[in-house]
Amino acid sequence: MEAVSYTAQWTAAARAVESERTTDALFTDPFARELAAPRGFELLGKYGGGGLLEFIAIRTRFYDDAVTTVLRGGGIDQVVLVAAGMDTRAFRLTWPDGTVVYEVDHSGLIEEKRARLARLSARPAVERREVGADLAQDWLPALAAAGHDPRRPTLWVAEGLFFFLTQDQAATLLRTLRGVSAPGSHLVTDMASKALLRSPFNQTFLTALKDDGTPWLFGTDEPEPFLDANGWKTRELKEPGEPGASPRRWPYEVQPRTRRGVSRSWLIRAETAGD
Repeated sequence: MEAVSYTAQWTAAARAVESERTTDALFTDPFARELAAPRGFELLGKYGGGGLLEFIAIRTRFYDDAVTTVLRGGGIDQVVLVAAGMDTRAFRLTWPDGTVVYEVDHSGLIEEKRARLARLSARPAVERREVGADLAQDWLPALAAAGHDPRRPTLWVAEGLFFFLTQDQAATLLRTLRGVSAPGSHLVTDMASKALLRSPFNQTFLTALKDDGTPWLFGTDEPEPFLDANGWKTRELKEPGEPGASPRRWPYEVQPRTRRGVSRSWLIRAETAGD
């Protein structure tokens, strides 16, 4: 179904696989299997080697924990999922009273997701507002019309998004978010390293993504300076397998940052710079 992007489908499929583990699942998403249709599991089989399943599971848990940590600190009651896809955090996490979650994605996907969740009798655990918008255009007016207030701190959640942007687009998005973020706002996101995009070991996966029209374009080996230059101060930076990023589940040895040319995935929590 064209309304549901390939990325949203195979990410949901990976979350379903993790949720259905008989032991030690890092999270439970009871809706993921239905949201992965029609091609999620097929695509996951096509892409799913090289630690992809483990990465999606670890990333999901990192985001869950980061969202909980930020909101537990108080002062933020609006959360924006940028390119929300088939994310179900509004349904499966515990939220502080008074929180509003905005889910931004293109209208076709939002409508299809709404229909599927209704068939599952899913009920959100928080006030949830859908924002149909084209992220390639000016989407902030639609977010404002839904009630987002840039004068109050925001938690921005941008999962699995920066891979698909050019470096200029990634910088522009970070600056755009910063421009509508009151002091004390936070960002939870993830990025790849340049080395990951160049590594010969990743080319089968990356070529498959490109062939399906969803190429990975952007990576940075120095995420902290990149974020800082675009308005965000890194507060937490993890690689899968490090303490705080499910070390028992990552199948590879984490290499020291001083070792150059290593394929890396960055899990990031940042705050508005200058606060």
